[in-house]
Amino acid sequence: MDLVELLPSLYFLRFPVGHVYLWRDPDGLTLIDSGLPGSAPLIEEAVRALGHAPSDVRRLVLTHFHEDHTGSAAEIVSWGDVTVYAHRDDAPYVRGEAAGPPPVLSGWERDLWDQVHAGMPQVPAPPVRVDRELDDGDALDFGGGARVLAVPGHTPGSLALHLPGPGVLFTGDTIARAPDGQVILGVFNADPARAVASFARQAALDAEIACFGHGEPVTEGASGLLRDAAARLTG
Repeated sequence: MDLVELLPSLYFLRFPVGHVYLWRDPDGLTLIDSGLPGSAPLIEEAVRALGHAPSDVRRLVLTHFHEDHTGSAAEIVSWGDVTVYAHRDDAPYVRGEAAGPPPVLSGWERDLWDQVHAGMPQVPAPPVRVDRELDDGDALDFGGGARVLAVPGHTPGSLALHLPGPGVLFTGDTIARAPDGQVILGVFNADPARAVASFARQAALDAEIACFGHGEPVTEGASGLLRDAAARLTG
């Protein structure tokens, strides 16, 4: 895991699979996603490296139910008074009450699916409580005010977070960045058509920085890159 500063209040925790982001405000820390099972010690290490205690984490926002994003949530919750957020349509899967829908894989995605999952720990994500189920348009009290966007397609309850003040967009797995730097539609989508529509919705926002669940974040001019990618998808 690498700890990378994107802004004085925003940090990128780079994992081989399933990145984590940390935002810090004067009243505490917010984590966006929790990585695979077993990632919590490395996240704790990053928190301490920034001069904080694990108990300073106040919020954990889960962009969707997949195990590379919820895998360490249960351990992070044990650190203290942590409020867990997820979209209401993914909340039952996060809590372990039901199995989420599988992806619809195109031909080229099948080999990638096998490669990715061959390198992942074969440990299921422990279920975790959801303290607040989110809807489109909800606001969260961090980063000067974070707007929740429902962006279904990757999963039924995928969500994105837009921080208009600092110009930051957290996309979860709805958008990704390829190794060559190209911004692309996220892979392994349960509903590919809805995923494309959700991509276009996010591309219409104003953002300087875009933070993805997979691939390196865009650290300047994110809106232009997202709009160009959306035009390729829909054109």
